[in-house]
Amino acid sequence: MTLSIPSELERLLPMAHALADAARGDTLPLFRTPLEVIAKLDDSPVTVADRAAEASMRQLLTTQLPSHGILGEEHGRERMDAEYLWVLDPIDGTKSFITGSPLWGTLIALLHRGQPVLGLVDMPVLGERWLAAQGQVTLCNGQPVRVSTCQSLAQARIYTTSPDAFKPAEWAAFDALSRACALRRFGGDCYSYAQLAGGYIDLVAEAGLQPYDYLAMVSLVHSAGGVMTDWNGQPLGVGSDGRVLAAATAPLHAQALAALRAALPA
Repeated sequence: MTLSIPSELERLLPMAHALADAARGDTLPLFRTPLEVIAKLDDSPVTVADRAAEASMRQLLTTQLPSHGILGEEHGRERMDAEYLWVLDPIDGTKSFITGSPLWGTLIALLHRGQPVLGLVDMPVLGERWLAAQGQVTLCNGQPVRVSTCQSLAQARIYTTSPDAFKPAEWAAFDALSRACALRRFGGDCYSYAQLAGGYIDLVAEAGLQPYDYLAMVSLVHSAGGVMTDWNGQPLGVGSDGRVLAAATAPLHAQALAALRAALPA
């Protein structure tokens, strides 16, 4: 079956909102409360809020869309070969969550035959919900947004979450790229991509990401008029290597990609 835009996505948009609402109901009441922080096998932190929120989302999907696949950060993979695959990150920015920073969010992506066609970023503390569906403009709380017109590294504002996410060679490449920009900032987590979609910043470059960290962002950036690929300029999917580059315009993306490549070892 071929995905019909907008009819099929229109049918599934209420589910995306329902998933975000369910997650918010589990996460927001626990924000800035005493929580046990558990270290996962990769040493990244997780809390009861992460796990409860994803469980609530998965229950909705299993009950209402049992043929759809699920890839979640906390509770694994189901039906990965399904025509439709939901990719869930209940709390993107758990380190922000556990340290009281409001810049954490719930990420929801929908893939159709491996291609991202819907992305939702919910920022519960900020009261913002960013939504993008293929063939439609990106919305923040129902209002259309668009990327900036920046086309030059020298004028670009660039974000990444943390230097700790990069391997040494990757950090050297990001450092070279970001020092060619007008301004660089750290600590955005998922919100950096929303800032880019909204035209407030111009570049995001990150490494060490998992599919649930970036797939919702692909639709968000593309539907706002931007460009988002891996560091080789290839489209992002479940099997990408976790290095992503998002830019407001194609010329800016090309310059940033060239800067990264020039700084990476051959």
